[in-house]
Amino acid sequence: MIAYLGAFTSIFRTDLAANWVSMCQDKEIPNSGKFSLERVLGNPVTIRNWGLFGLPNDAFSVENAIINEKARRWPLFIDPQGQANKWIKNMEKEQQIKVLKFTDGTYLKHLEAGIRMGYPVLIQNIGEETDPAIEPLLQKQIVVKGNSMTIKIGDAIIEYDKKFKFYLTTKLRNPHYLPEVSTKVTIINFMITFEGLSDQLLGIVVEKENPDLQTKKEQLVIEGAKNKNMLQEIEDRILHTLQNSTDILGDATGIEILQNAKVVSDDINKKQAIAEKTEIEIDEARTGYKPVAIRSSGLFFCISDLANIDPMYQYSLDFFKGLFTTAILSSEKSDDLEERLGFLNKEFLESLYRNICRSLFEKDKLIFSMLLTIKLMEMGNEVVAEELKFFLTGGVSLGD
Repeated sequence: MIAYLGAFTSIFRTDLAANWVSMCQDKEIPNSGKFSLERVLGNPVTIRNWGLFGLPNDAFSVENAIINEKARRWPLFIDPQGQANKWIKNMEKEQQIKVLKFTDGTYLKHLEAGIRMGYPVLIQNIGEETDPAIEPLLQKQIVVKGNSMTIKIGDAIIEYDKKFKFYLTTKLRNPHYLPEVSTKVTIINFMITFEGLSDQLLGIVVEKENPDLQTKKEQLVIEGAKNKNMLQEIEDRILHTLQNSTDILGDATGIEILQNAKVVSDDINKKQAIAEKTEIEIDEARTGYKPVAIRSSGLFFCISDLANIDPMYQYSLDFFKGLFTTAILSSEKSDDLEERLGFLNKEFLESLYRNICRSLFEKDKLIFSMLLTIKLMEMGNEVVAEELKFFLTGGVSLGD
């Protein structure tokens, strides 16, 4: 999964994993019945920290982050919405990440400095080809002599620091990388998923409609991550004490460490239980706004499909979120939740249609109207897939 499936969509990965599990069952190989990369290789504390740095909390994004962490090759993120870019910059901010482009005249000098000093480097907005100058770095042609490590970049041989990290991102929606590139990097598909976007839009609508609720939710996530980190540290300290003590009963310092650890651990567990109960209550209050988030998320994928009509029709996630936020602020207010949701949906749909039509050729406006209508009917379970297929193809079989 880490070596080969990073470039594929969540549906393809899920189906393939299910096929593998089915094959294991047919051949009577012991298995859990369902495969999850998050359950097998994920660390709850690390995943929470990734969320704090801006990683969407849907399963697909968490899988991508795990692939990035565990892969032996440097990652290349397919990132048209800029989600991976934002996450990497936040995650590596304390390590003083350097953000570069191949078009920068001095990018090689900064890259060499990063390799030598051991700070992370992100090269963003790359095309379908990489610069030949970084080939040795992609292939990790590191020469080890005694305690020193060196690598040749261009004409210079420089020292290689083990702490160095390297990231590549592209904004291309469907890049075609040659096999030579694919074998040197781990390609990770970071295109936003329906679930991930729904959750982000839910956060925006709750933040605007009920700011206190959203603030409380974010505080609980941060506190939860800190508590899990502290518990992990306590467990490590206990194991270290037990490992290094020959006679734990006669070791006063060791007993004191264990007693303190027990007190702190109990206190954290109590706080965590209260926090989790509060989080459930907050999530229940947030679910009232979920229909708006789900409907709006579907509309984003509707406008992203316009690139199939003309490559010029490409709209950023930030632009979409900006329209969504404006619609929330400008829509008619109401104390009745159902009525308020209706106003939000109406205002956003009209605003989206108005703004997108400004950028469309006249001949494509009718197609866009039809796409919107079909998407809304699909989400409302008002259309049968077979009937829609018959309508679009005229009953002619196009093959599977």
